[in-house]
Amino acid sequence: MIVSSIKDLGYAKRRPKSHKLEGITTTGHAGYVIASYPRDYPITSQQKKVRDAAKTCGIKKGMSRHDLVDKMVNCIPGKV
Repeated sequence: MIVSSIKDLGYAKRRPKSHKLEGITTTGHAGYVIASYPRDYPITSQQKKVRDAAKTCGIKKGMSRHDLVDKMVNCIPGKV
């Protein structure tokens, strides 16, 4: 297999160093390991409904609590 970039496979992650675990010293291994990126979890239908309702109501990150409560009470129940 020919890989043009390590980013195609994942990323380089350091191997664990030696450490004490309950009074026993574990031996570590030098070097790196190629680890894959975590996959996204599938979104359930209920999560899709809430996401779409929040988008149509204008709920976004960083808005004030007063605006959020107002939109949650007045807008969301009609959309979900």
